[in-house]
Amino acid sequence: MNTITIAWIALPFFVGFLIYLLPRLDRYLSLLTTLTSVGYGFWLCFRDPFTLTLLDNFGVTLEADTASGFFILTNALVTTAVVIYCWDTDKNAFFYTQIVILYGTVNATFICSDFVSLYVALEVLSIAAFLAIAYPRSDRTIWVALRYLFISNVAMLFFLIGAVLVYQANHSFAFAGLRAAPPEALALIFIGLLIKGGVFVSGLWLPLTHAESDTPVSAMLSGVAVKSGIFPLLRCAIVVPEIDPVVRIFGVCTALLGVFYAVFEKDAKRMLAFHTVSQLGFILAAPEVGGFYALTHGLVKAALFLCVGTLPTRNLKDLQKQAIATPLWIALAIASFSISGFPLLSGFGAKVLTMKNLLPWQVIGMNIAALGTAISFAKFIFIPHRRDIETKKSRPGFWIAVTILLLGLVAANVAYYNAYNLANTVKPLATIALGWLAYWSIFKRLNVKWPRVAEQFDHLIGGMSLVLIVLFWMGFAWLDI
Repeated sequence: MNTITIAWIALPFFVGFLIYLLPRLDRYLSLLTTLTSVGYGFWLCFRDPFTLTLLDNFGVTLEADTASGFFILTNALVTTAVVIYCWDTDKNAFFYTQIVILYGTVNATFICSDFVSLYVALEVLSIAAFLAIAYPRSDRTIWVALRYLFISNVAMLFFLIGAVLVYQANHSFAFAGLRAAPPEALALIFIGLLIKGGVFVSGLWLPLTHAESDTPVSAMLSGVAVKSGIFPLLRCAIVVPEIDPVVRIFGVCTALLGVFYAVFEKDAKRMLAFHTVSQLGFILAAPEVGGFYALTHGLVKAALFLCVGTLPTRNLKDLQKQAIATPLWIALAIASFSISGFPLLSGFGAKVLTMKNLLPWQVIGMNIAALGTAISFAKFIFIPHRRDIETKKSRPGFWIAVTILLLGLVAANVAYYNAYNLANTVKPLATIALGWLAYWSIFKRLNVKWPRVAEQFDHLIGGMSLVLIVLFWMGFAWLDI
C-alpha cells in the first residue's frame, strides 16, 4: 500500500513534465492521471486509516483516512471535469501541465500530517496556481496572479515560522506537536492556513482572484484548490481537540461574512466566489464531518463556475431581463438546489450532517448562513429560460463535464442516506422557501453595492495583521494547549 501511495503522489508531477515531451497527448495524459484518483479516493472512503512514515526523527508522515478520501475524490472529479471541459478548446500543453501539477499538489496536502511536507506542497501549489491564473496573459490576469502569489508567499512565511516553533518545542513537525508548542506557533500556522484557505477577513483576496480567472481555472480554484488550506485546519482540530473551538469560531464567522456579501452581489462570478468563502465556513464549522461537505461543495461550485462561463452576461440584473437556454438553466438550477440543501441531491445530506454536528452556540449563525445561501442562489433558479434559445458558447466538452459533476451530486447521496426522514427534510425545505420569499419581496429589488475597499491589496495585508493579533490573543489568553 505504501508503494502505491507514493506512486500515486508522484504520478501527476511525472505526467506534468511528460506532457512537455509529448504535447499531442496532453489531454489524454491529464485525463488518465485524474482518473487514477477517482478510484484511489473512493477506496480510501471505505477503508481503515493508514500512516506512511517518511522521516522517523522529524515526525514527517503521510496519513490517509476517510476524510482524505472525500477531499481526494473531490479533487479527482473536479479536475476530470475541467480537463474534459477544455478538451475541444485551444488550451496548449503548458496549460494542461499546470492543471495536472496543481491537481497533484492539492492531493499531496490532503495526506500530509506534518507541517514541513505541508509547507512544501502549499508552496508548489502557489506556483502552479499563479501560472494557471496568469495563463491568458492579459494585463488584468497577470496582476491578479501576482497579487495572489504575493499574498500566498506572505501566508507561507508566517506558516514556516510557526512550523519551526513547533519543531523547537517537540523536535517533530507532526500536527500533534501543536499541543505542546507555544501560542505563537498556533497563531502563525493558523494565519498561514486561514489565508491559503480563503477564510474570514484573511480570505478576501479570493473573490477577485476567482472571478477574474479563466472559467476552468475558477472551477479548479473554488472547487478544490482553496481546500488545501482547509483540510489541515480540520486535521489539526481533530488531532488536537483544544484547537477545535478556534476552528469552529472561524467557520461560523466565515460562513456569515461570505453570505453577507453574496446576497447583495450582482456579478455572477463574484457571487460564486463570495459563496466559496461562505461554504468553506460550513466545512470548518463541524470539523469531524467536513469531508462530505467538501465533496458536495467542490462538485457544486465547479459546475456553477462552468455554467456561468457559458452565460451571455455575468450581470445578474441583466439576466433577470433576458432568457437563457432551458438546458443551461436546468444545470444551473440543479447545482443551485444542491447548495441550498434541497433533498435528492448531496447538498441536502451534507447540510443535515453538518447541522447535527454543530455546538449549541453555532446553530443560530449557521442557520442564518443557510438562509442567505437560499436567497443568493434564488438569483440563478429564477432566471427566465426558453427552449428555443441556443447556447452558442456551449460545447460537447462543457455538457459532458457538467453532467459528470451533477451526477456526482446525485450519487453522493449514499454517503449519508440516513438524512432522509421527515424531521430532517422539513427544515431545509422551510429554509429554502423562506429564502425565496425574502428574495422576491426584498433582495430582488435592492440595488446595494458594497465598497470593495477591503479587497484592495494594502487592506488585505492590514486584515491579515488584525487576524494575526486575534489569533495571538486566542493563543495566550483563551486557549490552554
